Amino acid sequence: MKQHIKQIKKNIKDLDKWLLLVVAIMVLYGLFNILTASSRESVVKYNNSLYYYFEQHGFMLIVAFIGSFIIVNIPTKLYRLWGLVGLVIIIGMLTYTSFWGELVRGSRNWMLLFGKQIQPSEFAKPILIVSLAVVFEIFNKRLKSSDNAKRLSVVFGIWAIGIIMAMFIFLQKDFGTMFIIVFIFGIMFLGSNIQLKDKFNSIAIIIVFTIIAFGAFYLKSGYILTSEQIDRLDDYMRPCQNYASGGYQICNGFIALNDGGLYGLGISNSKQKYSYIPDPHTDSVFAIIGEELGVIRSSLIFLGYIFILYRIIKIASQSDTIRGRYICIGVATYLFIHIFVNLGGILAVIPFTGVPLPFFSYGGTFIISLLCSIAMVQRVHIENKNKKIKIR
Repeated sequence: MKQHIKQIKKNIKDLDKWLLLVVAIMVLYGLFNILTASSRESVVKYNNSLYYYFEQHGFMLIVAFIGSFIIVNIPTKLYRLWGLVGLVIIIGMLTYTSFWGELVRGSRNWMLLFGKQIQPSEFAKPILIVSLAVVFEIFNKRLKSSDNAKRLSVVFGIWAIGIIMAMFIFLQKDFGTMFIIVFIFGIMFLGSNIQLKDKFNSIAIIIVFTIIAFGAFYLKSGYILTSEQIDRLDDYMRPCQNYASGGYQICNGFIALNDGGLYGLGISNSKQKYSYIPDPHTDSVFAIIGEELGVIRSSLIFLGYIFILYRIIKIASQSDTIRGRYICIGVATYLFIHIFVNLGGILAVIPFTGVPLPFFSYGGTFIISLLCSIAMVQRVHIENKNKKIKIR
């Protein structure tokens, strides 16, 4: 027992303190901002307590903290087992939600677990990262083999993991999350130790497969995009012209950022959170932050993101294991694509897809998934410092 406690203390000591500090600051400010952004919506629209979303998000942060504490104390060599178990569980959950999940805003991607609504597709992101990292390590020699049969069997297995996850999320009609899953898979695949010719051949095959799959879905259903998703695309192209029919969320986001100017209206002084932007504490939270803090102070958030991504990539470069390196690459990709898709939608650079902003958006499943992913990076950093596991 004393030995375990001693090891836990050492693990905590070996954490990347700068990464921990910046993440903690962003998480705590995100929690405070959820309180100010959601207060009126909670009381007036949903007849809840003023602190309802603050308390709910705070509870999920506690769950995320417990999960993260466990993860930083589990050696990554055990991910071979837990990654497989997690993959089986998450595919089962995705199967369930694809057919029997709760339909929310055109997507069937929610289920009830232990009295709480969760989104299994959020957990699919770190599970995908761990699964690919472990496969890249276990089959490293086979991926470099001159035997085509041995090598391609592993490559097809890797593609099977990504295709199965993307397929079920596609069936849920959650195209924003599907895009993120595909992007994470694509970056990890292209950056992997798979031979270049196998990468090109695989991409050609998957393009053909995707065209056939979309064609079959269209022939069966008569459509590819739901009416809600078509409206979002139209709103992206002409948000303020379609103000009354759906573009109001993006257009009011523009108004919020414009009103904030350089210095902002002051913390908790947002005007657009008063029923102009629906659920301002969720996917549009940056519009409220920009309105209250202004361009200059809200730019600190971008600096925070850049610093976190830099630390993760640095830990990846120092990793002594294949799995550690690709876990970090996957988590950095996961964080980056969420930032890009959310802020790109808010700023109308890309269509608004309802993807949460890391550390700031309200969302229980997402914050647990995100912080546990950061914890995996911290675990890799601990092992880097100890140099106990040699690359295979």
